[in-house]
Amino acid sequence: MFAGATAEEVAERGASVAVLPVGSFEQHGGHLPLATDTLIAEIMAQRVSSDYGLFCLPPVTFSCSHEHEGFAGTVSISAATLIAVVADIRASLARSGVRKLVLVNGHGGNYVLSNIAQEANTGGPVVGLFPGTDDVDAARAAAGMRTTAHEDMHGGEWETSILLHAMPDVVRPGYRDADFDAAVRPHLHAVGMGGYTKTGIIGRPSLATAEKGGLALDSLSASFGGLLGLLGG
Repeated sequence: MFAGATAEEVAERGASVAVLPVGSFEQHGGHLPLATDTLIAEIMAQRVSSDYGLFCLPPVTFSCSHEHEGFAGTVSISAATLIAVVADIRASLARSGVRKLVLVNGHGGNYVLSNIAQEANTGGPVVGLFPGTDDVDAARAAAGMRTTAHEDMHGGEWETSILLHAMPDVVRPGYRDADFDAAVRPHLHAVGMGGYTKTGIIGRPSLATAEKGGLALDSLSASFGGLLGLLGG
């Protein structure tokens, strides 16, 4: 899945916008891999890069997953480290003439990416963050998903559908029996995921289908055009 273009191919394309998938390495119950958010971020990034002729970078795999600690396999970095990684990548891209960057975020806990984009854009749009809440809501509707993003927070219909479509071999059969409801989560930042789910899942993966995943990606790609227009890409 990693970016496979050569230097010559990138030069010939001459893209003025780079796309950086930002995922995580955290538990996703018993039916999805630890790299789920990274895989989904890269699936989205490769799709929009291909559709719009952009420079797709390899993913940032470790990010801010502290709410998942206590579950086996989860590895986090600090928000400060993630800020520094993105800043270094932007600086390196700028030295090669690419001054616009879209952060394609696959992990809801990466709140700091919003701050990065807001600070970078005080002088005009140069950093995009995708997908936004409206993009995801539109994609869920287009795909006919029965859950909302709030209900289907982690390892549910959305993530399982996208992986069933793009990488079905990584989805374990147990997704059909992994539903878990915890729609009321008033103290998530205090007690983490373990305070609301023992399986690591919050959502309804049993509703997932490959068709829904494909339709969601189609919608996301269409929505991306609006953000790219703002960046002048």
